[in-house]
Amino acid sequence: MSSINCNVINCAHNDSGLCYSNKISINGKKSRTSTHTCCSSFLDGANYSNLTNNTNDGGPCSFIGCNVKTCTHNAGSICALNNIAVTAGSSKANLSSETYCSSFKCK
Repeated sequence: MSSINCNVINCAHNDSGLCYSNKISINGKKSRTSTHTCCSSFLDGANYSNLTNNTNDGGPCSFIGCNVKTCTHNAGSICALNNIAVTAGSSKANLSSETYCSSFKCK
């Protein structure tokens, strides 16, 4: 089972460093570095409250969609890694474009 470690402290899906979204999607089709990717599932907790109980099975998110064609871990639009890490470029993200998959590895 996959898991998403999340260092984006203000994401509404983050509960103690784990993502509790139903599923996430990492975007950045032609990225060459991790900072050119983003977690499109990011929701600012200030606007969306606490959504950590939003998963279908009641546990941490286990589905990682990957739309980054240049990542070695992309296996038909699904991440082949068991665990990934999502982080933000600063202490607090305001938009999904300010998040990134730090597990990205360019082909």
